[in-house]
Amino acid sequence: MKLRSLALATGLLCLALPGAAAERGGAAPQRAQRIVSLNLCSDQLVLALADRGQIAGLTSNVRDPDMSAAVEAARGLPMLRGTSEEVLAARPDLVIGLPARGHPALAPFKTLPFRTLDLQSAENYASILASIRQVAQAVGHPARGEALIARMEADLARLPRPARAPVAAYYQRRGYLTGSGTLIDDLLVRTGVSNLATRLGKPALSQMSLEEMVASRPDYLIIESATQTVTDQGTEMLHHPALRSIPRIAIPQAWTVCGGPAYVQAAQAIARAVKPR
Repeated sequence: MKLRSLALATGLLCLALPGAAAERGGAAPQRAQRIVSLNLCSDQLVLALADRGQIAGLTSNVRDPDMSAAVEAARGLPMLRGTSEEVLAARPDLVIGLPARGHPALAPFKTLPFRTLDLQSAENYASILASIRQVAQAVGHPARGEALIARMEADLARLPRPARAPVAAYYQRRGYLTGSGTLIDDLLVRTGVSNLATRLGKPALSQMSLEEMVASRPDYLIIESATQTVTDQGTEMLHHPALRSIPRIAIPQAWTVCGGPAYVQAAQAIARAVKPR
């Protein structure tokens, strides 16, 4: 009965939404009026590029300061738990996600009564720029996207670079090490820092013991800000006396969990902390 009601509501919504009608008629879609985001990373791009009045729903994760770099920007906007019923109730004409069409909330829809934008996870700066342009175009503000990119490019161009590339390890709870093909690796290259994991031929994610880390003698440990305090066994490992002699750079996880404008903040923090040599 519930699925039948949802299907009926979907059909009615399809008739009611101008975006769906425009697509059926072959006309170019109008500027989105009611945007729903189904992913923390798309939340932050929508907040950066859409008007507040265009936003009909974001995920509740965008309010988590440990994960989101856009907590303040999201205040006062509708939050969704990501159910099909909530998406329908928001009456969107554009749904964005990573990807949108693979989200469980859209599974009951036989045909989608709104436009969707499927983003790819951004693992480097180039893919961040591609996502910004995609979202800016979809929400109807392409010039805003180009302006954001121009600001990011200018900020990154001003980054100080060390004369010699120091070696840094992005070391996480329980000894996890971030390697090549990741946004972290891209950030380190951007700031003139050599990634220990890449030098050792490690994959994107691996584990490294305290003994291995001490023997590798990196110039810096880059850690998530939240792990500066011991809260469990995983964070306790990062405070072992054997690691105390290695200088640390702490950056919020919220700046690196998604590929977006906060990439610049992470790069600036790393560049400022690395001493000229």
